[in-house]
Amino acid sequence: MATDPVKLAADLIRCPSVTPDDAGALALLEERLGEAGFVCTRVNRGCVSNLFCRWRAPVSGPTFGFNGHVDVVPPGDPTVWSADPFGGEIRNGILYGRGACDMKSAVAAFAAAAIDSIGNHRLTGSVVLTITSDEEGNAVDGTAAILDWMDANGERMDFCLVGEPTCVERFGDRIKIGRRGSLTARFTARGVQGHSAYPERARNPVTALAGLVSKLDSEPLDQGTPHFDPSTLAFTAIETGNPASNVIPGCCQAVANIRFNDAHSIDGLRSLLARRADAAAVQAGIRIDVDFDRATDWFLTKPGFLSELVGAAIRAETGVPPELSTSGGTSDARFIKDHCPVVEFGPTGRSMHQTDECVTVDEIHRLKAVYTRILSDALA
Repeated sequence: MATDPVKLAADLIRCPSVTPDDAGALALLEERLGEAGFVCTRVNRGCVSNLFCRWRAPVSGPTFGFNGHVDVVPPGDPTVWSADPFGGEIRNGILYGRGACDMKSAVAAFAAAAIDSIGNHRLTGSVVLTITSDEEGNAVDGTAAILDWMDANGERMDFCLVGEPTCVERFGDRIKIGRRGSLTARFTARGVQGHSAYPERARNPVTALAGLVSKLDSEPLDQGTPHFDPSTLAFTAIETGNPASNVIPGCCQAVANIRFNDAHSIDGLRSLLARRADAAAVQAGIRIDVDFDRATDWFLTKPGFLSELVGAAIRAETGVPPELSTSGGTSDARFIKDHCPVVEFGPTGRSMHQTDECVTVDEIHRLKAVYTRILSDALA
């Protein structure tokens, strides 16, 4: 009997797995995959639970991997949902619940595809599933921990597909072959406080920082690269904490977020921003410090075997020619890129992280069909 990905997705949604708590979701998958013949290993680190599962065919061949996460963002006020955020309700052909789109349906679809594919005894090589409960959070002890464990234990994937929601207008229209990196910078300008009626007796950090903000905002970081749009820098806050209109503050802070392409490295951007801040500080005669939050790097798998394999399966099952995309935020593919070629393909993402997050039942079945074909073509 074929494995029903919709029922499995609904069961996963009923696990209230707000990051980093898997809330029983990994135990559910471990049981189903173990019964099918996968060797399952818990790879826990810190307070995070992770799952590594491998099935080996009698005939040697490549290893195809799927990666996903069962943790979800908080649902917010449940009273504004039309369904229980953790109820897994199906209404009018639509599955509702937190994680329905991002990304429990994809996890259910690739788990169901893997179970049925190995049951047919037609594959060569190996199938690996890596599933974490720490993608929506800090992501320090999630997929990164699984990959560390794999390296230490001689486990490899030759190719990997991440089930993040990638489609925009209709199912099958996007494959993600890359994503930009993210870097957050916090600028702190320290001047000399004074009375606003006597500005000559103060050194105004607001003016100095405003000049730096204007310069950084107006100068492009690059013009784009063959596979990426231009990098962007957006200021998201500038504040002094000063309640008095007649006092020049002694300190002013600004926060900027950069989404950067493969023209840059994290260290290179940090150096660039530090140099710009130093120049502005010298010009204003004050001090400007720059601190950086933890950064996430870009990833890119150039068009080739893997994107062609996934694209052919999508076209065969949907009739839709997928576009190769590098748009959007970050994902765990940024860790996998150093292990093996990786792309992303999953459901339509318009409801992710929203109230009444949902995905159609038909789309979950079609997603399983695409994943099944990918396995068949990769490990024939």
